[in-house]
Order: sequence, then C-alpha cells, then structure tokens
Amino acid sequence: MNKLIQFLKDEEGASMAEYALLLGLITVAIATVITAFGAKIGTVITNATNVIK
Repeated sequence: MNKLIQFLKDEEGASMAEYALLLGLITVAIATVITAFGAKIGTVITNATNVIK
C-alpha cells in the first residue's frame, strides 16, 4: 500500500509527460511552418541562384 501511495504522489512522471507533450507541440509547429513556407523558400533560393549566375 505504501508503494502505491508513493507512486501516486510521485510528480516525476507528470513532468516527463509534460515535456513529451511540449516536444510534440513544437514538432507539429515546425512541421506546419516548413509545409507552409517550404515552397516559397525554395523559390527564393532558386531566384537568388539564377541572379548569381
């Protein structure tokens, strides 16, 4: 019974879950930005390359 109470009071697991959730949200945000601006960035780099030639 004491081990169960210790497990329920332990907050270390909650911290890990929060970090995992935060990492997931950051990953989704980065993927969204890359998807939204990926083609535009590629076009800008291509235009810059053509100007340099």
